[in-house]
Amino acid sequence: METEPYDLIALGRVGVDLYPLRTGVGLDRVETFGRFLGGSPANVAVAAARLGRRTALVSRTGADPFGAYLRRELTAFGVDARWVTEVGGLPTPITFCEIFPPDDFPLHFYRLPKAPDLEIHPHELDLDAIRAARVLWTTGTGLCEEPSRSATLEALAARSGREVTVLDLDWRPAFWPDPAAARPYYAEALRHATVALGNLDECEVATGERDPRAAARALLASGGAEGAGVRLAVVKQGPRGVLAVAADGTSVEVPPLPVEVVNGLGAGDAFGGALVHALLAGWDLERILRHANAAGAIVAGRLACSPAMPYAEEIAEALAKGTGTIPERDPGPPAAGGPSRTSGTAPGTTKTAPGTSETSPGTSRTSSGAIPERG
Repeated sequence: METEPYDLIALGRVGVDLYPLRTGVGLDRVETFGRFLGGSPANVAVAAARLGRRTALVSRTGADPFGAYLRRELTAFGVDARWVTEVGGLPTPITFCEIFPPDDFPLHFYRLPKAPDLEIHPHELDLDAIRAARVLWTTGTGLCEEPSRSATLEALAARSGREVTVLDLDWRPAFWPDPAAARPYYAEALRHATVALGNLDECEVATGERDPRAAARALLASGGAEGAGVRLAVVKQGPRGVLAVAADGTSVEVPPLPVEVVNGLGAGDAFGGALVHALLAGWDLERILRHANAAGAIVAGRLACSPAMPYAEEIAEALAKGTGTIPERDPGPPAAGGPSRTSGTAPGTTKTAPGTSETSPGTSRTSSGAIPERG
């Protein structure tokens, strides 16, 4: 175990995202794709690392070239990949998306016969490191199958009541037989989490409540052992912005930041990484939400997920200008033999310039929950 604890350990999904380099058309007509690191917990770890936090991911890949690619990408982004191990006989997952700005981004998951990231076993967890981390990030997807379900619950129980322990509700209908099957496992996980976040659909699956304030109250009421239970509920309301309610009664609602949407996928993960950073910084709740909202809006205005995660100065610029549509920072040349840190726009094109898309660029007001946001 390291003498210095991690700022963030994220547990769960990782895979390869293949995004079309032409927007406004279906996959049957796309000829070229960009390849990127994906998976919501992996993206959150990258987002927090971009903001200077020491992060690590616990996950698994196939024993194949895509798995090697993902570990290399994580390392290049500053995420410790020591706990990202191989599973023989299962392929690394691939996710395709279609891009129809401003609000339609269908995902097509290839995770059969089973995704390696669902083969995380409880006995493989470094519970000392998990307890010591300043933040643990878990997801609802990690609860959908064994042994990942038991590993996720064990990691949460190891930290029960310890700040900051996050459950991202991360509801994926394709991974569950029906919502009723998921709710008991969400309830068990929420007993140990101190922060819960999700959009309205996810909150309804976890709590049965769709009204934002009722959902927040239900999340806060999900107590377990003494000292455990959610102390901060964050409800993403799409174009209405984001609501956060704390256990002490503090309530803040922040409107979305305008952005010219390119690809909404990954915006919620940018929100999550910025939320982690802001919570660790000890900011007040309104500042936390505005900071996280801006991070999500920035990524919604870019093509990729992980390479698009903003730096602190980009978030400051977005807040100062009142828009998430800002130029990407030049990452400089990649290290010899290493991956580029750009967001993967096809050479010679501009992502939002007229003529490069078959949809008319339009401005959509978005927080990280205004449009589909996860990789």
